[in-house]
Amino acid sequence: MKIGMNLLLWSGHVGPEHADVLRAIKATGFAGVEVPVFDPSDRGHFAVLGAMLDDLGLECTAVALIPDEAHSPLSPEASARQAAIDHLSRVIDCCKALGAQGLVGPYFQPLGVFSGEGATEAELERCVGVHRAIAGKARDAGLFCALEPLNRFECYMLNTCEQASAYLDRLDEPGFGILYDTFHAHIEEKDPVAALRTAWEKGHVNHVHISENDRGTPGRGHARIRETIRALKSMGYDGWLTIEAFGKALPELAAATRVWRDFFSDPSEVYTEGYRYISECWEG
Repeated sequence: MKIGMNLLLWSGHVGPEHADVLRAIKATGFAGVEVPVFDPSDRGHFAVLGAMLDDLGLECTAVALIPDEAHSPLSPEASARQAAIDHLSRVIDCCKALGAQGLVGPYFQPLGVFSGEGATEAELERCVGVHRAIAGKARDAGLFCALEPLNRFECYMLNTCEQASAYLDRLDEPGFGILYDTFHAHIEEKDPVAALRTAWEKGHVNHVHISENDRGTPGRGHARIRETIRALKSMGYDGWLTIEAFGKALPELAAATRVWRDFFSDPSEVYTEGYRYISECWEG
């Protein structure tokens, strides 16, 4: 098991100016960080960042999104689906330059866009076509791919582990799995830990976000984080437990995730207390 820290707490475009934060994360004990790759236009930027992470002794994964409806994998417009393929291909190029181990996130539809119903068969098939188009390139880049079911207030395609598992069966690409997030599971699953176990038994879980019910400091809320970590350990999970918390540093992301107030006194509280809490849960 490796404990990671998602860098969206500070920025959607991490660079050398975040060196002090990265050093503090390393000093706390983290094995690595999760880097947002939201703007894949500059591969060189991520190569420089990757070298900096290597120098600090930090491993990394990468998180990506679908930027807008013009790049939607669900779109009936072939041009939008091709734009999604092109966007995700550039993201993969940046991940390779970064030295990322995995590409995670809800890169199946743009955030906050709704149709008024759940995903249709046609939309699911269109999305499968996009993900199959990038699967080989992701494999060649040495990436595992983890799709993140989100709560129903942020997306409509994948909200539960059951839906995500059904999608993975439809996709039938071994490099793809589920990013299980304790925040979203807290909202959408009737029994979050049972849903995790079922997805694990199907061989689908390959990444985990530790996120509190209010998006704040892990261990200070009532999401079933302790039970989740104990279940993962008992099942033999040996991947990332990555803290994801949000503040108001990124206005667009704050709007999409409905973050209107501060959930912690300082970001250092999130990563120091969060690291300690995850370690205690795992060892306990």
